[in-house]
Amino acid sequence: MRGRSVRTAQRRRTPAVAAGTPSSAVTGTAAGSWLVRGKDGRLTAYAPCEGGLLRWTETRPGGPDWSAPDLFPVAGLTHLTVAQGADTYVHFAGRRERRQPDGCADVDIVHAIQYQTGRPVTEWRSLGNPHREPDKARRFGVPTAAVDTSGTVHVFVRNAGGGLMMRREGQGGRWEPWADLRGTDVRDGLLATATSSGGVEVFAPAGGVALHWVRPESGGAPQRSHDIRPAPLPGSVAAVETAPGRLTHYWTDPAGSGLVCHRPGGWPVSLGGAPGDGANAVLRALLDGYDCTVLAHRGVDGGVLFGVCGTEAESAGLWWTDAGRSCLGAPALARDAYGRVVLAAFDPDGTLCVARQSSGPGLMFGDWLRV
Repeated sequence: MRGRSVRTAQRRRTPAVAAGTPSSAVTGTAAGSWLVRGKDGRLTAYAPCEGGLLRWTETRPGGPDWSAPDLFPVAGLTHLTVAQGADTYVHFAGRRERRQPDGCADVDIVHAIQYQTGRPVTEWRSLGNPHREPDKARRFGVPTAAVDTSGTVHVFVRNAGGGLMMRREGQGGRWEPWADLRGTDVRDGLLATATSSGGVEVFAPAGGVALHWVRPESGGAPQRSHDIRPAPLPGSVAAVETAPGRLTHYWTDPAGSGLVCHRPGGWPVSLGGAPGDGANAVLRALLDGYDCTVLAHRGVDGGVLFGVCGTEAESAGLWWTDAGRSCLGAPALARDAYGRVVLAAFDPDGTLCVARQSSGPGLMFGDWLRV
C-alpha cells in the first residue's frame, strides 16, 4: 500500500469494541500467520469469532502480559486468513456471507489492514465476487493472501468451476479486476506465500495432486508449475523460505502417513507424526547455533505437537514432542522481541494460551500462560 492510499485508509478505521460477550466467542483459528510480530517487537494474535475478528496484543515487547481481546465487528464473516508483509502491515482477507430476505446468501471477499501494533483496523473493503450467476457466486471459495516485497497484496480464491482466481492491488492502491489463473478441481484450503526475492507462490489441493503456481519475481501473474504428489489434506499446507527465493512446503498426507515436505528440484519427504485435520505451522529459528525448522500442529488426539529438524535436512529425521495442551483449531509459531520461539494455541474453551522457549539446549517451552 503506497503513501497516499495509506493515509486515506487510516482515516477510515474500524474501532474496536469490548470483547467477552457470547457473540465474540472464538470459532476457530484463522488461516495463514495468525500470530505475528510488529515493527515495535510486540506480538499480536488474531482469531475469527461469531461477531467478527478478535485481537490480543502484548503490552510490551517480549511479554509476558497481554491486553484483553479487542473485537472488530465483521458481520457474516465465514472464513479469515491473515498475511503480513515485509513492512509489518497485517492484512486480513475474509469470506463474507450476507443473508437476503429470500434466504439466499450474497458472498464476497473482504479485505482490511492493521498498519501498526495495537492500532485500529481499517474499514473492511469488499473485493467483490467474479461470478455474476447467483448459484456460482454462492459457491465462491475461501481466500488466501500474500504480500510481496513491494507491498502489493495478492488474494487468491477457488472459483465455482474449480479454477483459481486472483485479485491484487495495483498502482496507487487501486485493485485490479479478478484474473482467472485456471486450474482444475481446486479445493479450498490453498496457500499463498511471498518470498524475499519478490516472488509469490500458490499451493492448492486438487483431487489427487497439489497444483502449484509460481511468480518468480515482481510483476506478472503466477504461472502453473509442476503438479506435486501426494495431494495435501485441504487446509494443512504451510511454507517457509529455507533459502533465498526458495520455499519448502509442508502438508498432511490424507492417506495417513503423517507430514510431507517438498521443495523445487527434489522428491517429497515423509516426516511422520500424527497430525489431525488442521493446519500446520512452520518457522525457521537458530537453535544451539544451528539453522533449524520448527513445525507445530494439532494431533489426532487434539493435543499440540511440535517438531524440529535441520533446515533443508528433513531426511535426517524430525522428532515430535507433545506440548502438553489440547487446543481448538491449529497452533501458531512466531519469534518474540528477544528471538525466543513462541508457541500459541487456543484452549477448547477459546482462551488464548502462549508458551515461550525456555533456556537450555534444543527447543523446550516453559509453562503455558493463559491470556
